[in-house]
Order: sequence, then C-alpha cells, then structure tokens
Amino acid sequence: MNTKNISIVGILVIAAFGSWHLARTNSADEEPEVNRDPISRGYYLKSARIFGTGPNGKLIYEIIADRAVQLENETVTFSDVNIRYAPDSQVPWAVDANEALIDPRKPEILLTGQVRAVSNEGFEGHATEIRTEYMELDPESYIARTDQRVQIRIGARSLTATGMLASLQENQLELTSNISGKFFP
Repeated sequence: MNTKNISIVGILVIAAFGSWHLARTNSADEEPEVNRDPISRGYYLKSARIFGTGPNGKLIYEIIADRAVQLENETVTFSDVNIRYAPDSQVPWAVDANEALIDPRKPEILLTGQVRAVSNEGFEGHATEIRTEYMELDPESYIARTDQRVQIRIGARSLTATGMLASLQENQLELTSNISGKFFP
C-alpha cells in the first residue's frame, strides 16, 4: 500500500467515526417519549391483600383478591375476591365474588358475579349461605343488600326472594319481595 491509499483509508475512517459520533449526539438530545395516559397513573396488584380499618385504625376486614387495578377515576376493581372480617369483630361472615368495585367516595363495596356470603354461625345459629349475582356490602356497618334475586340456605331451609337487607353483625335478615321457600322438619 502506498501513502496515497493509506491517506484515503484514514480519511474514510475519520469520516465514518465522525458521522457515527454526530448521529449518536443528535439522538441523545431527543427526549424519550413518555406515556402520559392517565390510566397508567394508577396501580396494578396481583395476589392483593387489602386491609380495611375503622376511624381509630383498628382492623375491621380484609380483602384478598387475585388482582386489583386502580382506574382513572380512582375506583379500584378486584377479581376473584374474598372478604373476611377481623376475628375480634365477632362477625363470622365471609363474602366471595367474581368481581368487586370500591369507589373511595362511597362506603359500599359493590360485588358482582356469583356473590356468596357464608357463615357457620349465621342466622338462628345455623350454617347460612346467601347467593346472588349482585350485592352491596358496607363492611364498616356490617350491612349487605341487594335488589336482585337472592337464594338463602339456613340449615336445611331454603328461601328465594327478590331483594334483601342483612345485618351480618346482628344476624338479621329482611327479604323484600317474591319470597318462596322450602322448610323441612
């Protein structure tokens, strides 16, 4: 190789390095695009465990869910939900549902999809099961209500009705309309 060829190769190497450096410098000055979608500002939890406390900070209930997602309007949706009262609350009820919705501006938890409330010490001291497709549960006042069709089993007795108001703490139940049942001695 002669000096002329070495000079040309040297100039080409310097030009290639210069263009690479210039391209790298220009791309570093650009700001990366940030997702400003408001939905991404919430949170997402898998295997969520949420504690509900009273005004004094004492544990009232616990929500266990496969998934929890905070929506844009600050409501939180849960899937495969289990709600259990604290042992010292002396409320022997557990509530399960496919989905739940908590709006921080309201005290009720809205439960949908195969809602089931169960107690071994339920109404009249018998094992009790309440089933419906929709229920509003106010966990701090221990009140459950629905205006939908509800099926209730108290021991060997079975009732169906449209609409229900239940005080889980006092084990009191009020059925609204279309009540029918089966009672066995």
